[in-house]
Amino acid sequence: MRRLLLCVVFVLWCTLLKAQYEGMEYYWEQDSAVKAKLERWQDLKFGFFVHWGPYSQKGYCESWTICSEDVDWIQRDTTISYDEYYRNYVDLKKTFNPVKFDPDKWAELAKEAGMKYFVFTTKHHDGFCMWDTRETDYKITSKECPYHTAEKADVLKEIYRAFGERDFMIGAYFSKPDWNSPYYWSERWQHGDRNVNYKIKEHPWMWEKFCNFTFNQVKELMTGYGPVDILWLDGGWVAPENRGQDIRLDKIVDMARGYQPGLIVVDRWVGGKYENYRTPEQKIPEKPWDYPWETCMTMANQWSYLPWDKYKPTRELVHNLVDIVSKGGNFLLNVGVDGNGEIPPEGIKIMKELGAWMKINGEAIYETRPIAPYKEAKICYTRHKSNGKIYAIYLNDEDEPNPPSRIMLYSIKPEKGTKVSLLGYKGNLSYKRVGNGILVTLPASFVKNPPCGHAWSLCIF
Repeated sequence: MRRLLLCVVFVLWCTLLKAQYEGMEYYWEQDSAVKAKLERWQDLKFGFFVHWGPYSQKGYCESWTICSEDVDWIQRDTTISYDEYYRNYVDLKKTFNPVKFDPDKWAELAKEAGMKYFVFTTKHHDGFCMWDTRETDYKITSKECPYHTAEKADVLKEIYRAFGERDFMIGAYFSKPDWNSPYYWSERWQHGDRNVNYKIKEHPWMWEKFCNFTFNQVKELMTGYGPVDILWLDGGWVAPENRGQDIRLDKIVDMARGYQPGLIVVDRWVGGKYENYRTPEQKIPEKPWDYPWETCMTMANQWSYLPWDKYKPTRELVHNLVDIVSKGGNFLLNVGVDGNGEIPPEGIKIMKELGAWMKINGEAIYETRPIAPYKEAKICYTRHKSNGKIYAIYLNDEDEPNPPSRIMLYSIKPEKGTKVSLLGYKGNLSYKRVGNGILVTLPASFVKNPPCGHAWSLCIF
């Protein structure tokens, strides 16, 4: 219970980092291929995020328990020394054997949920690689990892195949820091904090090794695993202005886009020309942003698997999706996969419930753009980018299982001949002008027996 509470504290702490964007200028991409892919990405709206690694066996917060910073949200077993804990954590590689891993089940479930793009943790800060890298033996295909003999041992290849076959846009989460690399956390010194543990100016050859290591790993991801649409970089403290941690991102991106034309790069929380879209974490902006953005959020509390974690209600997630989309953003929803390679039952249940809602209301979500006033009272507005249809999505209260018999749209001023329909109901609705808006009457049969819960969508055309 204590671990869950502290992970929640960590999550809340991360939301505060959104303030990094305040006053930070957004760089508008000039590459036509990247601009086209960004436009396509903005059409998809709903993505699937997975944190998974050896830490999933124990229910640890991914990576952070081996960071030796003295802050409340980094917790580990204090009955043993840090060095012993660190060795035990690294040795999780020797017991990682996800024999129930089935990438097609993941992809089918995500498709059923209405998700359209996928981001996977190829490597988190701890440095464990979920692909068959040639740069380190700290990987799932290592001979020390029992899963290396499995038919699907290179899990990244299997995952990208499964999601690619179902037309998902593919994203590679990649941690810029690597706490297992001897060229980032050198064995010559203690692990002081999350940063490189030596002075780069005094040991330039060591940093050069790390830059080459990073370049080569990204190259592997861009060349050995089919089409990749998004390079989702984490670890924003690895930046030139912080202790000189310049990994030469220009060189990395030029190489990556040479193999994957139009690649979207998300150097998150850093700004500049390689943050093609921004990623508020566990947070929804109060107002629309006028550049591409995505809220990344956990389905439960912890990013990685935690056996007794508390999941958000489906209603809350539906409302978050609608709120985000009405403000012009995308929603990247994360689940922590367990040590066996399975999505937890509660996660499966919620994804199926989300899919049932999206099956009725997806028209009001996909390929839409924001339209003022975005949100008023219990209504969120979206507009289809091609046909101009406007959607007014009514968000229910917790004690409101059925839609109301009438819905007031205060900001809709329809021209003569405008029609109003209801997603999940055949036929047009009656309405009357009231002041500067319209009062729409819902069919009694729909009110009594709605095809979905949580939110209902009117279409004005």
